Amino acid sequence: MESSSRTNGPTAMIEPWVEAVEVAIGELRAWPKNEIHIFHHNDADGLCSGAILTRAFERDGYRVHRLCLEKPYPEVLERLFEEDGQIFVFADFAGRIAPMLSGLNRGRNLTLILDHHAAREATDPRVHNLDPDLFGLKGDRDISASTTCYLFAGSLDPANRDMADLAALGAVGDEFFVEGRLVSENRAAAMEAVRQGRLEIQEAERGERYILRTSRGELPCDRFAAYLDVLGGVGYYRGGPEVAVRVCLDGFSEESDRMAGELEATRTRAFESEIARLKAGALRYSPHIQWFHVENRFSPMGVKTIGAFCDAIKNADWIDPGRYVAGFQAIPDEIPGFGPVALDQVKISMRVPAYLEGEIRRERAMGLDRLLPDATDRLGGFSDACHSLTAATTVAKGKEESLIEEMERILETHSSSPGG
Repeated sequence: MESSSRTNGPTAMIEPWVEAVEVAIGELRAWPKNEIHIFHHNDADGLCSGAILTRAFERDGYRVHRLCLEKPYPEVLERLFEEDGQIFVFADFAGRIAPMLSGLNRGRNLTLILDHHAAREATDPRVHNLDPDLFGLKGDRDISASTTCYLFAGSLDPANRDMADLAALGAVGDEFFVEGRLVSENRAAAMEAVRQGRLEIQEAERGERYILRTSRGELPCDRFAAYLDVLGGVGYYRGGPEVAVRVCLDGFSEESDRMAGELEATRTRAFESEIARLKAGALRYSPHIQWFHVENRFSPMGVKTIGAFCDAIKNADWIDPGRYVAGFQAIPDEIPGFGPVALDQVKISMRVPAYLEGEIRRERAMGLDRLLPDATDRLGGFSDACHSLTAATTVAKGKEESLIEEMERILETHSSSPGG
């Protein structure tokens, strides 16, 4: 077990963020309602965030309604914000769309955003954008959504610091390491979990391994996070996110094991079939991008699956290491727990091979957090949670090729500009 407090980055949460959280909590305490609506993402980081917030608010006496979303689609938000006097909490998304939420809210609901993606300032005083990106921390390096929620929960009540292990689990699930190690606020959360005896950090050949102490004994965080990803992503339309949150809070069950096993088998078959298609010639190329479309072939798995598939193939020997990887998947017109909604959109997920990742980190190539949202905006699409190395947005069906062309235009302009 490691005893060092090595952080490789900022060692303490920026004070202005703490002050902003205290203001938001003060307004929360004064709000006349004791019901909270939590909206969270369906990957391991988002599921851990939903679990942390659920337990923290329930401990504080709130009645919690939780809805897992693959994305905070505008069509969903417009319906939600028809309400007045509610408390809405968004976790692991929505940092970038704070201006949109402000326009929908118009001072009528208390809204908290606990994201870690690239963010924009809110324009409504009742919308508190607590995304640490606005306070100088990088979401793809320093802090995950789960750590953001853990720190918020600790400000709500210091007793919630007993969920440091969930913060570390979510951070490992997002895989944003520096030289194979968690750094900054993610590391501080992990070290707190170590101090509590819930986590062990082991030296590995390339960085560190993070081992949780669970009801089943010791379990590597990366394996646990993969288990949650399967439940939340592959099982999105089968109740998987609720099962995953219960695993985070109460431990494994026969139901969770059976569901995870079935979903994993479904995903493996779908991935093997799609890889065969791509290797047979379905992968398309533009000057800087290699891309494909799975249409509805990943159904009934959630659209988070297209990102997982891009992750799975991004460093394969048949992938060009110098081109961005992009995959499209059709989005069903129904959201579990919310009902039918006319979306008529496709999701694009993007990843980068290891070589291109290095170029982006050295600022010799454009990060996805600039490239994809800019191109999506030009086509009237929806962009929310994007990092420099992983990103996803949505556009109307039929605009897939136009989106690739817009990105190529942006990349050409960038490469020909001074410093590009």
